[in-house]
Amino acid sequence: MTRTILLLMASAAIALATAGCQRETGPDPLKLTGKMFVFNYRLAYATYMITLSKTEAVPDGSIVVAHFENPAGGEALVLERKLFPKLEKVVLESPDVTCVKKDRAYAVTIEVRGPAGQPLQKLEITVVSDIDQDIMPAKALVEGPAYDKNPEVFRGGKAPERFETASCPS
Repeated sequence: MTRTILLLMASAAIALATAGCQRETGPDPLKLTGKMFVFNYRLAYATYMITLSKTEAVPDGSIVVAHFENPAGGEALVLERKLFPKLEKVVLESPDVTCVKKDRAYAVTIEVRGPAGQPLQKLEITVVSDIDQDIMPAKALVEGPAYDKNPEVFRGGKAPERFETASCPS
């Protein structure tokens, strides 16, 4: 009889220990808090900007991988970031993009992966711009750490009457 009780207690202990190692299905670890395109007029580039907040702790060594639709076409732009346990906010900024069009929805997929690569969460969202990228200058207006005037744009130190604007290659 004591042997049966010991076996039951050992089984219960193993079940509890195993349950403690598994992630319970519950709230997702990240919550979307913002999404937009950022247009840097001075440096003549645009990027996606996605912000997330942690809603629960993630295992140390977890990463977030974002796939941004390329507005110019072709392969998605991929960004991978480590998730730090003490940081409550996660900011994802894509590589530079071109050919962003007003009122068009662009797809973004965000995956949270644990230390062993196991999926913890997947978000599929869209980002819409309220302006076309062709309002941007074709070349950066400034250069260098002191934001000096770009001599290719300001010839002879004078501002042009009209800036050449960005265009999407056909």
